[in-house]
Amino acid sequence: MQAASRSIRRVGDVALLVECASLDDVMALHRGLVDRPGSVVDVVPAARTILVTVERPHDVQAVRRWLDDAQPVDAEVSETALVHIDVRYDGADLAEVARLTGMSEREVIARHTRATWRVAFGGFAPGFAYLVTDDDGLAVPRRETPRTHVPAGSVALAGEFTGVYPRSSPGGWQLIGRTDAELWNVERQHPALLEPGATVSFREAP
Repeated sequence: MQAASRSIRRVGDVALLVECASLDDVMALHRGLVDRPGSVVDVVPAARTILVTVERPHDVQAVRRWLDDAQPVDAEVSETALVHIDVRYDGADLAEVARLTGMSEREVIARHTRATWRVAFGGFAPGFAYLVTDDDGLAVPRRETPRTHVPAGSVALAGEFTGVYPRSSPGGWQLIGRTDAELWNVERQHPALLEPGATVSFREAP
């Protein structure tokens, strides 16, 4: 995979921000940042950027060189753990998603479970992950009127993303189902069930 154009700028004394041209470029570069220098504290991808935090200000230049030389990695050659999430597809917006996509509700469920999803980045709330797939047939707009309360475990669609609400909160995504999967637990070594780069498969629960 060819290295895409990117710019890198310093953020404060101990961080660098990599700006990429697209979400695909962010995900490919993030896959290429596996072997990290010991001075790197955190690598946080977003929709168009990757924020890299280092331990001390004098680590910044060496990490800058590491980022300059980093190569993007195709998803096909990246080995990541597969996370299965069982879903009851009875969401309040399932019929609306079917209408928006021109599919039947069963077709929406089939497309959602058949797709291979990848975690692009996290945000919004601890444990909330933005997942994307090569299948763009399920892209739908957010609800015109957000809900003041979305139950924890709600599986939803918005734009090019699917996601699972880790806790109850307001939200404007289209709800298509529910899961009992625990998205966030600070007692685990890795509190977030879905970390950037992970591959996710949704399965229809009986």
